[in-house]
Amino acid sequence: MAKIQMKTPLVEMDGDEMTRILWQMIKDELLLPYIDLKTEYYDLGLEHRNETNDQVTIDSAEATKKYGVAVKCATITPNAARMTEYNLKEMWKSPNGTIRAALDGTVFRAPIQVKGIEPCVKNWEKPITLARHAYGDVYKNTEIKVPGAGKAELVFTGEDGSEIRKTIQEFTGPGIIQGIHNVDKSIESFARACFSFALDTKQDLWFATKDTISKIYDHNFKDIFQDIFDKEYKEKFDAAGIEYFYTLIDDAVARVMKAKGGFIWACKNYDGDVMSDMVSSACGSLAMMTSVLVSPDGVYEYEAAHGTVQRHYYKHLSGEETSTNSVATIFAWSGALRKRGELDSLPELCSFADKLEKATLGTIESGKMTKDLTQITSLKEVTALNSEQFIKAIRENLESMM
Repeated sequence: MAKIQMKTPLVEMDGDEMTRILWQMIKDELLLPYIDLKTEYYDLGLEHRNETNDQVTIDSAEATKKYGVAVKCATITPNAARMTEYNLKEMWKSPNGTIRAALDGTVFRAPIQVKGIEPCVKNWEKPITLARHAYGDVYKNTEIKVPGAGKAELVFTGEDGSEIRKTIQEFTGPGIIQGIHNVDKSIESFARACFSFALDTKQDLWFATKDTISKIYDHNFKDIFQDIFDKEYKEKFDAAGIEYFYTLIDDAVARVMKAKGGFIWACKNYDGDVMSDMVSSACGSLAMMTSVLVSPDGVYEYEAAHGTVQRHYYKHLSGEETSTNSVATIFAWSGALRKRGELDSLPELCSFADKLEKATLGTIESGKMTKDLTQITSLKEVTALNSEQFIKAIRENLESMM
């Protein structure tokens, strides 16, 4: 069978630890036998980021802007322990944070639902998509550990030398301070991405912050969303028969637990980080969630929503068998290939992406799955496969479809 041809490369961002092992398995077993795979490759493994002073991450983001579609493996965001383990020059920033800032994108995450893995919340009949703002807030914060008594102030100095000054706290002893920020331009991009995605997918859009407490910071998000909706999207939403509304984050949490799903829930950066993990865990596993970063310019970066699976990697290095769930990483590839096919008018590439996802879900529904899923499935007869066996079982399914 002739391989499916590509016109434009995908930007391929390799990653770390066990997900890096899975990445190569997926390419070897599920992609290269069927596709004449064209990628512009960037090694975002921590060792190479350290060698390049993290320039490789910046370069990969610029390449994504150039080619329009990227697929990314999970990567390490180093902490103090990783500094020692990898002998790092410095504690490099999150690659995801760097790429999100460069693309000014919004992250959309949704659980991958499959028969036999029912959500813990029984009334969730359809996936809930989390739209997470991907700039600023605690992810670009400045922090001070206060050594003792003193006065903490928030100061803004304008270009003209004018000053706004507010007291944060009169400290009588040690404490901590955190400064966070956001910019209207990024919030506007976030709003437009959410409204456009809702129209594309014909889903209602919820947006939630805590403006009753954060009367300036969070209220600014609320006002910008409402202004853009009223001026640019209200008529389009009405015509599409979908709804946008704002509510407090605590009210949204209560409503989500009683909802049937099938909507988009937009959140600020940290809220979206936490709530997407909550939704994915309630639907089975972090390894069963899609994640796509969408820029206002229509650039797409697909990735798995989970980490590098460090514990399994150490087992793998010591020669032990692992049973690591690769579904989210497979769906990152299928999502990127489908989008590349859509943009380049390659229906056969889109069809392959559909078949790859169908083969993956069909493997699980037949009772063949990784160990994490055997512990939560409602299927009666299941077989726990190791990491490689699971991917090869998908290959068998895919082969029959091709």
